[in-house]
Amino acid sequence: IYMYIDSQGVLHFTNTPTSSNYKLYIKERPAKQSLGQTTKQFDQFIKEASEKHGIAVPLLKALIKVESDFNPKAVSRTGALGLMQIMPDNIAAFNIRDPFDPWENIMGGAWYLRQLLQRFDGQLPLALAAYNAGPTIVEQYRGVPPFRETEAYVKKVMSYYYTFKKS
Repeated sequence: IYMYIDSQGVLHFTNTPTSSNYKLYIKERPAKQSLGQTTKQFDQFIKEASEKHGIAVPLLKALIKVESDFNPKAVSRTGALGLMQIMPDNIAAFNIRDPFDPWENIMGGAWYLRQLLQRFDGQLPLALAAYNAGPTIVEQYRGVPPFRETEAYVKKVMSYYYTFKKS
């Protein structure tokens, strides 16, 4: 909201100033979205996948948050689909018929993360890097590959993981 006081002391308020006499009066901040509100509708599927595949609920939530921000209809610029951003080439291998079905997508993504954790001896940063860049790349570099996107991805998922663990 902008405010302007004219020469007679009258206050004028607007959201679209029409002259340079207007000065910022109130700046609105968007309400912060609670992490719990975005996940609630998928909590049962996440819990079921957690129990079936032995992946912590906060870790699955963190991965989904970073991958799709809990949008079951998400499609990335590279073509990854759904909540856990499954690549089309992997859909059949992950036993997914409809990648936009939240239950199928979460179950398939959790299964894949379990495979990666086993492949990388439980080393979570390596499994996350493999989820992002592919397991072969992680093996070639014998660690998190030095790609800005992958390094940022691992940090972001780990950060949300700790956030969800606390909530």
